[in-house]
Amino acid sequence: MGKRAALVAWFTGMAVVVGLTAWSGVDLVGHALTSIGAGVVLVVIVRAVAVAGAGAGWWLLFPEAERPQLRTCVLLRFIREATNAILPLAQIGGDFIGARCLTRYGVAGPLAAASVIVDVLVQAATQFLFAIVGVVLLLAMGGDAMVAQTAAVGMAVATPALAGFFLAQRQGGQRILKGVLARLDGAREWRAFGAIDELYARLNAFYGYPEGMATACVLHLVVWFVGATEVWIVLSFMGYAASFGEAVIIESLMHAVRGAAFVVPGALGVQEGGLIVLCAMFGLPPEAALALSLAKRIPDLVLGVPGLVTWQAIEGRHYLGVSRRPGT
Repeated sequence: MGKRAALVAWFTGMAVVVGLTAWSGVDLVGHALTSIGAGVVLVVIVRAVAVAGAGAGWWLLFPEAERPQLRTCVLLRFIREATNAILPLAQIGGDFIGARCLTRYGVAGPLAAASVIVDVLVQAATQFLFAIVGVVLLLAMGGDAMVAQTAAVGMAVATPALAGFFLAQRQGGQRILKGVLARLDGAREWRAFGAIDELYARLNAFYGYPEGMATACVLHLVVWFVGATEVWIVLSFMGYAASFGEAVIIESLMHAVRGAAFVVPGALGVQEGGLIVLCAMFGLPPEAALALSLAKRIPDLVLGVPGLVTWQAIEGRHYLGVSRRPGT
């Protein structure tokens, strides 16, 4: 996604947020948001725990002999989340930045790239399972059948994409990529092939470590449920008697909507519109849904700004280290 297109999507999303707030009533949204009070602190804490857990899940994927330090993966996970949430990038842009930062800690480029690719797949697969849980709960609780049907259709459409992403990382994808590059690179193809072979060797190493894959999947799935606690906290502080099951439904289907709109930076506008529809199923007014969305964006800033500063510090430290080497 080009920078210009990303900026257009970012400003469009911001305009949608402003428009929805005006439509719902600025005063009503403001009152609902302020009623959360100290609950915002709890939301930030829960988000920090969830992001740290996701970082630990990334760390677990590494074969033991090649694992970086746990604190490195946790720190870089905060940077990945910060860049995805705040910067006008597609929601996977932060993952590329995370892989780049991992190389600053001495991890080889192919290993860093492969780790992020596998981590993104694990995150997407567990999010898919989380969405299934949400749909099952929605049907069990007698919720809106139309919403459940729409979500089911969306998951059916997403299944081939998820399977394709996995298959692209196997030998068939390697052969296809080599064939494409052979036509594009001509005489230089051997250089690209060497890099591709090394990347796929690293991917095979990750998939050849089932214990790490299994534990990472379990931890990522737990993290999705931890995220549902944010919804429960916000609605409780606003005075709505929402059950944790309802919070799981809202959180899981909201992330399904966000995932479908991954090209929109921070899912601006998409998250807000989706929450209005999802909260309406439980009798929650639009201003409550928008206040919930805004409350969930507060951790993006509270945790994201330090994350961006840390990212720049890592890059700056690397740049200064390189420029001070003899002969540079």
